[in-house]
Amino acid sequence: MRLTPQPFVPDKERTLAPMRSALQPSIDQKHLPAAGRSSAALAWARLGRKKAAFASLWVIAAMLLAFCIGPLVWTLSPLDTNLALGATAPSLAHPFGTDETGRDLLARAMQGGRLSLALGIAATLVSLIIGVGWGAIAAYIGGRKDAVMMRIVDILYALPFTLFVILLMTVLPRHTWIDDSALFRALGLGTDIFIMLLAIGAVEWLTMARIVRAQVLSLRKREYVEAARCLGYGPTHIILRHMLPNVLGPVIVYATLTIPSVIMLESFISFLGLGVRPPNASWGTLIRDGAANMGAYPWALIIPALLFTCTLLCFNFLGDGLRDALDPASDNR
Repeated sequence: MRLTPQPFVPDKERTLAPMRSALQPSIDQKHLPAAGRSSAALAWARLGRKKAAFASLWVIAAMLLAFCIGPLVWTLSPLDTNLALGATAPSLAHPFGTDETGRDLLARAMQGGRLSLALGIAATLVSLIIGVGWGAIAAYIGGRKDAVMMRIVDILYALPFTLFVILLMTVLPRHTWIDDSALFRALGLGTDIFIMLLAIGAVEWLTMARIVRAQVLSLRKREYVEAARCLGYGPTHIILRHMLPNVLGPVIVYATLTIPSVIMLESFISFLGLGVRPPNASWGTLIRDGAANMGAYPWALIIPALLFTCTLLCFNFLGDGLRDALDPASDNR
């Protein structure tokens, strides 16, 4: 009796099961989180073992709290002048002293710190949005489009950042709809600050684009990405759902290190007189005004310079600590 071979019909669920399981990134068993503890809890514990980074985190939090809530407690205005008082050394009435026009330097330091940190964080967010999107798209599509996109990055890299920002600050119009907006006036943001925010964010995204591109290139051929393609998911879903979550560690670390570089660039531009305009104050303008009269009243330079240096050091220590905290392999080092 001759048997007729039957066509093989694969079990759909049995065929798709390995693909669905491959959507979850493979993780080395020694890097799995301990039972009952999430990855975030383990990262926080690793950060706590980095004393300099953990102390820097609390110092930054305390400074943010002081700069935001301080004006509610210290009622002296940073804009009120007292020519009869003039420049006075630090005292109980004025802990940071006053400048040549009698303005309280504690109030101006809080205003300058609030503005500098806000610009640093906002410009970093702008650079993250541009850099992460540009790098992820370039790496995923690959080919000639990737080459063209990265050549654009290389061309922009060849331009001196500081001169490019200064050029944007001088070319863009000084009076726009921003000056007429009630919302921006309430936030204390004029055209100068808004243009500086966009200019700094427009040049700080280049390194982020390269970092994200390198990470996505290493993930593009992973099993779970290939399985997502086989299941019919589009590029947007694959990038947002399966790739970007796996590059958050380097992104967070670089963002933490970008904030102090943005603050330094803003302070330099304001020091040149192209950034924050009087009567507003940033750490750059305070250092510029203090340097102009350093011989007469040095406290006007020393105090904002110390605050500026402390902020930069804390953000750098925090970035180094986060780099180790977000790396599970650091437990073995």
